Amino acid sequence: MRVQPTSRLRGTPRLPGDKSISHRYAMLAGLCPEETKIYNYSPSQDCGHTLACLELLGLRVERNSHCIAIEGKPLAQLQPPQAVLDCGNSGTTMRLLSGILTAQRFPSILTGDNSLRSRPMGRILVPLRKMGAAILASEGQRAPLEIQGRPLHGIEYVLPLASAQVKSCVLFAGLHARGITQVIEPIPSRSHTERALPIFGVDVEIQGECIAVRGGQQPRSPRTVRVPADPSAAAFFCVAACLIPGADVRLENINWNPGRVALFRLLMEAGANIHVERQVEEFGEETADLRVSYRETLFENFPEKIGGKLIPGLIDEIPTLSILGCRLPRGLEIRDASELRHKETDRIHTVATNLRALGVTVDEFDDGMKVHPCSALHGARISSYGDHRIAMAFSIASLLADSAVEIDGSECVAVSYPDFFSNLETLTGVTPPA
Repeated sequence: MRVQPTSRLRGTPRLPGDKSISHRYAMLAGLCPEETKIYNYSPSQDCGHTLACLELLGLRVERNSHCIAIEGKPLAQLQPPQAVLDCGNSGTTMRLLSGILTAQRFPSILTGDNSLRSRPMGRILVPLRKMGAAILASEGQRAPLEIQGRPLHGIEYVLPLASAQVKSCVLFAGLHARGITQVIEPIPSRSHTERALPIFGVDVEIQGECIAVRGGQQPRSPRTVRVPADPSAAAFFCVAACLIPGADVRLENINWNPGRVALFRLLMEAGANIHVERQVEEFGEETADLRVSYRETLFENFPEKIGGKLIPGLIDEIPTLSILGCRLPRGLEIRDASELRHKETDRIHTVATNLRALGVTVDEFDDGMKVHPCSALHGARISSYGDHRIAMAFSIASLLADSAVEIDGSECVAVSYPDFFSNLETLTGVTPPA
């Protein structure tokens, strides 16, 4: 994809449904003995892999332009898959589905693409094995995962690192386990699972840092649910509007979950011109409409360094923040983000490599990077490295360059946001040639 620089950014992009919530609603719907209709389900390839895996487990899934309809089965009545369960590039599919499959009465195998098979799965294997699960992994605790279904028992598990996927995996396993399963998270992570479970009729007890479920509860369908727009997708256009003078972008029905708005809060605290125009709650999740435009004071007030407790809430947005960093007068240092090296790509290295290609000086650390200020980005040919967030973040960088930027492998945006480039075209008024 060849992305042209622009001085125009105006309009209302059509944002996809939230990936994280879509995965969870689909899996919980699959455990209900009734039909559930899910509106605004994410069109991403990742969430498509979750639906394909549910179909292989004997569930009926109907897709149309308005909603996804899933007719599930009771907790212990999933069917043995007739093939390996392919999670594609979706770590959420693999980790959460593992929690469900460990207690089934049949064996199953979970695999994925080269990127997913390179990501360590030890963080879910430890608690699941404590619950009695029998799971074989490849060298380095990686997929494919071979699961032998066994009865599980509840545990108390303290998360060593903030991880919504690990928490959700353990809670999903806890639904099938004997007794009480407790997850203690010293640093809060995204709360989508503990918000979704009560919508599907499951009692969840939350006391401080502890989230607990009682095993054997049968989820019940709410009949219909609606997924809010994905804030991680909105983040690209939000940062772009903060960077381009004269920009005026409206972002509608964004998931405003406290665990998902760290980027927006950080920008607003630094003086970004972001107005929350509507805020409501639906199906246990807050949503909001935002209007974003350029304001120069942001650049002076934005912090020189981010790290520590801020990082878990910003981890997916750091590639986009790095683009903002090169326009800050003191640059931006990002630390305590070593998890970035274990995403779809080593995002510390891929971000640094691409920024250097655009003329930015970057210092690379084990747990982050220092992006130095750069007055002018240069056109260049760069790579997405097959990582959807890298492709979209550097599309935003391309808007600021002095000439076009060519992004190899840009088709990977379909993993999370298939319509990203068409929305970018609408906002800029510039047709991106392939």
